[in-house]
Amino acid sequence: MNRFLTQAAIAASLPTLLLACSPQTTPDADTTSESAPEEEVAAATDGTGELTIRANGEDFVRQGFVTKDGWEVSFDHVYVTLTGITAYQSDPPFDAEAGGTPEATETVAIAETVTVDLAEGDDNAEPIMVKSVEAPAGRYNALSWQMMPAAEGPAAGQTIWMQGTATKAGETIDFVVKLDPELEYVCGDFVGDERKGILNADEAADLEATFHFDHLFGDGEAPADDDINTGALGFDPLAAIADGGTLDVDMAALEAQLTPEEYQTLMGILPSLGHVGEGHCEETQLVDS
Repeated sequence: MNRFLTQAAIAASLPTLLLACSPQTTPDADTTSESAPEEEVAAATDGTGELTIRANGEDFVRQGFVTKDGWEVSFDHVYVTLTGITAYQSDPPFDAEAGGTPEATETVAIAETVTVDLAEGDDNAEPIMVKSVEAPAGRYNALSWQMMPAAEGPAAGQTIWMQGTATKAGETIDFVVKLDPELEYVCGDFVGDERKGILNADEAADLEATFHFDHLFGDGEAPADDDINTGALGFDPLAAIADGGTLDVDMAALEAQLTPEEYQTLMGILPSLGHVGEGHCEETQLVDS
């Protein structure tokens, strides 16, 4: 019960947390949109094509990284479980910062619940394919999904399962961190080097659910006073509760062993993991699981 109340309290502050990305890591979505050539944002609306949904943990997960507190972290597995995945052709475009729901002229929903390993593949692997479906042509400029505990498989009972190794100053910690919050993201247009979701008839396009794990651990390559580091938990609090070079914890263990401030920081960060490229999302649900 106490845990539910804690999560509910955090949920009340989520809009601020979700929109608090570092200016250095989150380009201005409006600026990017305005600079996109017109031919990149238009799509024929007759016929159908193949729309693929992908999940991306970015290079932080594929290649490893140095946390804000100097731990070199590499991942063997990062399982996330997605359900209720829905792509929208929204008119007007959905503004995650304003909130609400997309005003869809076309909606494509994926019925299946899918668990993917964001660390699958080599350092240069493509973002993980979640599902491909036939979809009406047009421009898909909004994406929503829920994150739920997996019903089965290696991440059963958990929403996010991270397994890997952290090293610092000759110390090595093999870790498994299991997290089970239920989250829902409603996101606007993908923001990145290339526009996504522009589906022409008889062609293919993709959309991407992106997860920013640097929000959790920080980024050792960024200044200490950068927002990405000042708001991050880092790895030191996890290293402090490891036993004999091993850490295997779930949410209950984290709540029991982290300080209240560290646990609140963790719970506040989790909803901010979900993005669409560098584009923002609105987190609309955080409930006890």
